[in-house]
Amino acid sequence: MSADRSPHVAVISGGTTGIGLATAFRLLKAGHRVAVFSHGKASVMAAGAALAEAFGPERFLARRVDIREPPAISAFFGEVARDLGVPGILVCNAGISPKDPEGPRHVGDLPIEEWNDVLAVNLTGTMLCCQAVLPAMKEMSYGRVIFVGSLAGRTRPRIAGASYATSKAALSGLSRVLVSQYGPYGITSNVVAPGRVLTPLTGSPQSKINIDALARIPAGRLGAPDDVAAVIAFLASEDAGFVNGAIIDVNGGEFAPS
Repeated sequence: MSADRSPHVAVISGGTTGIGLATAFRLLKAGHRVAVFSHGKASVMAAGAALAEAFGPERFLARRVDIREPPAISAFFGEVARDLGVPGILVCNAGISPKDPEGPRHVGDLPIEEWNDVLAVNLTGTMLCCQAVLPAMKEMSYGRVIFVGSLAGRTRPRIAGASYATSKAALSGLSRVLVSQYGPYGITSNVVAPGRVLTPLTGSPQSKINIDALARIPAGRLGAPDDVAAVIAFLASEDAGFVNGAIIDVNGGEFAPS
């Protein structure tokens, strides 16, 4: 990817593995400064080492932050503004999808603690990140907000449980609100909805779930994190200034809406 004309500061939640980390590499290659965070200490350390080796330590931050804790989110974004600059790009990728060994629980058996925790990470955490960046984006008259949704939020979920599917579907509603309220200030908001992508969250390609998913994908393969990161990087670029309020499916043809 060629460098963006005016590099910005980008923040990626859930940015230390899978799609988030692939996006960090893409945006750093495009010339942006990038801050990533997640809750896992080991993944933060590993991502920090990989990014430092590829790009040097000056253009990125990797931090351990619990997205369920508003003070921690506020402190992290304060550090980003101080050390890298005010974010012009926000990629909300953090997400959890708890399941039993047999698969997701039925709604009738779903513990309220699980429901609340998934929405706290996947939806409320996204809103908190938006609150942290939107005032400065509005002042700059520029911003790119990208939510990582899911195929499970677009059509009948085959693998995901109720809490995950609901949280991902709700992101499109939040995106539409941002389009209405912040579009006049040069801020775009879009959703990327991946299908089955091989990440630490989705497990081995040889698992029964992934083998069954592969049979449903016309492209004949499971997705890779960089398949999604490439779309996110475009939406984060200045070239995507007239793409606003879109939901872009990245699923190899498994779901093709009319």
